[in-house]
This record gives sequence, structure tokens and C-alpha cells, in this order.
Amino acid sequence: MSETTKIVALHGGLLVLLVTLQFLLPAYHHGNLARIMVLASFAIGYNVMFGYTGLLSLGHALFFAAGMYGMGLAVQYAGAGPVVALLAGLAVSVVVALVVGLLALRTAGVGFMIVTLMFAQAGYLTILYFTTWTRGDEGLVLQQAQRTIGSLDLSQPGPRYFAALLLFAICFLVTLWMVRAPFGKVLIAIRENEERARMLGYDVFRYKLAAVVISGTLCGLSGAAYGLLFGYVGATFASVQYSIFPLLWVLLGGAGTVIGPLVGTLFMFYLIDLSSSVTSAYMLVAGVVLVLLTLFAPQGLVGELRARVWRWLP
Repeated sequence: MSETTKIVALHGGLLVLLVTLQFLLPAYHHGNLARIMVLASFAIGYNVMFGYTGLLSLGHALFFAAGMYGMGLAVQYAGAGPVVALLAGLAVSVVVALVVGLLALRTAGVGFMIVTLMFAQAGYLTILYFTTWTRGDEGLVLQQAQRTIGSLDLSQPGPRYFAALLLFAICFLVTLWMVRAPFGKVLIAIRENEERARMLGYDVFRYKLAAVVISGTLCGLSGAAYGLLFGYVGATFASVQYSIFPLLWVLLGGAGTVIGPLVGTLFMFYLIDLSSSVTSAYMLVAGVVLVLLTLFAPQGLVGELRARVWRWLP
């Protein structure tokens, strides 16, 4: 079996499994998996920038919140339908990602990390400042009628699950195509040795800017979808923790792997869910597990699998 056939079979099989689980999972896990797929799409967007391009960002909550508030404000104050609102959220996230990329990429290393964090904090404070419109920490609650496309009610479990799956499949397949295309190979070359990539004649700044915009767009689309599918838009999603979460999910699953973000998000979600049902110190349990994984699986769960068994994993 060729490498391409293996990749198509594995990634296609995963999507088929997710479709099948819609009909098999009990209500609690069905709802959890829908949420996980949206958050995994957020992690996929982060992985484009960190895992494949080597740009460590601490400000991706800005992109997630930009898409979410672009969608939420369009619904709440412009009376936009779900499709138009999603497009509004997508447009806002593209603009924000482009502006952040043009400015933040003037720095490198720790400087880049700090600048992205400052942009995210500026976005968070802006949301709190314009409380009249954004309702600050209270947030915007989207009504059922505002989340309906024709006869398709996205507040219901079935349509919500398939909408989350569609979002995940788009982000998943776009990333898979990208990393196997020449563009993705250049991003990996920049990650491994930026100076050598520049010496080979590649416009490193342009490729890095494209990675930031693609990453921010996917994250913004995920944020818009999250607000629409779960009916809430709040300032919490612009806070520092939502910049740290995608980094943790990607590191746990395996940075620079297509499947890694889903595995990391799924693992972290249920680790906290299960440990919180046993003890109030669930974050301590999560912290211990994360430390052990960092020590014994430094490349992440899928990264270790690629290093030890399936070396063809993209």
C-alpha cells in the first residue's frame, strides 16, 4: 500500500468514524463530541502556525474571539441570519489576522510571542470596554430563532453535531491538503531552518504572513461556529486561557501532525471531565498527567506514534 493510500485511508476513516458516532453515542457524549470537534478546529488553526511554521503564539484567543464576536454582533444588532453572520465572523477574523501578522512578524522568537499576547489582551480589554455592545463578562445569548437556517435548527443535537463535523472536516482536509502541497513543504522548511529557506530564494515573510492569516481565519471560523452552535458569545473566550488551551491541545496531540489537534483536544477534555467527577482538585490531576506526558511523550501522542510506528503520518 502506497503512502498516499495509507494517508487517505486513515484520515478518511476518521471522518467516517465521526459520522458513525452521531448514531451511536449517548446524549452526553454526543454533545461533548460536537463541542470537541469545534475546539479541535480551533487547535487545527493554531497548529498551522505553531506546528508547521514554528511560530509560537500566545494570542490566538484574539482570532477565536474575533470570529465569535463578528458573528454574534451581526446576529444581535444587524439581524443577520446564521450564514451571513458566519461570513461576517470569517471576514473579521481575516482582517484581524492580517493586521496582527503584518505587525507581529516584525519581531521574532520571544518578541513575537509577547507581541501576540499583547494583541490578545488588547482585544480582551476592548471587549470589556465596549460593554454596552458586547455585554462584557455577561456576554450575548443567541436565541433559538437566531440559530435556525430554514428548517434546520442548529440548537438541536443532530444538526449541531453535523454542523460541527462539517466545520472540523473542512479545517481537517484543508490542513491535510496544505501540508502535502508545496506551500506546506515551504512552511515546514521555514520551521526547520528559516535562514536556509531564505537562502533558497523563498520570501519567508510572505509565507509566514500567509500562515498567520490561514491560522487566524481557521480559528476565527471556529469561534464563530462555537458561538452559533452553542448560543453564547462571551469575553471569557478572549481571555488568556483560550490562548493557552490550543497550545496545550496541540502539544498533547502532537505539533505538526494533522490528527494531533483532535487527539489532544479529546484527551484534555475528558481528562478534566473525568477527574472533576472524582475530585475538586481536578486541575492538579490534569497538571500531573501533562507533566508525565511531557516527560515520556515529548512529541505528543500522535507525534510519538509517528516517530515509533507510522513514519508516514503527515
